[in-house]
Amino acid sequence: MPALVTFGRILFAVLFVFSGASKLLDLSATAQMTEKIVLPAIVAPYTAQLETITGMPMGQLLAIAAGGIEVVCGLMIALNLGARFFAIVLILFVAAATFYYHDFWNQTGADARNNLVHALKNLSIIGALFMIVGTSRFAKSQEPAYDV
Repeated sequence: MPALVTFGRILFAVLFVFSGASKLLDLSATAQMTEKIVLPAIVAPYTAQLETITGMPMGQLLAIAAGGIEVVCGLMIALNLGARFFAIVLILFVAAATFYYHDFWNQTGADARNNLVHALKNLSIIGALFMIVGTSRFAKSQEPAYDV
């Protein structure tokens, strides 16, 4: 059974590695997508400093961060190195992406249905990430998990 779990974890991680690599390979398109994100005014001085230090606009910095998070977290989950921590990071990332990019509650018609499907897909991905967080690396005890 552990071999099947490992195989499943690797196949699951491919989604994030591919998606993150795609974002990094087309930074301009990814940066355009980040225009929907409205950062709080309280972080404006810090974002201005980051833009000055790096010489890149905030959209490009967010694109690099999004791609990097997906690639690194996907690889770490596939390799089972800190998988719980990286699954939690991805839970937060997928939840934020769903909120900003699949806001079906503000739409009508076909757009609302399409974004609802994407939001539900992301909800199932979050569920799988919670399963990774809840899975132990160590041998299970002989006690039943649930009393009948």
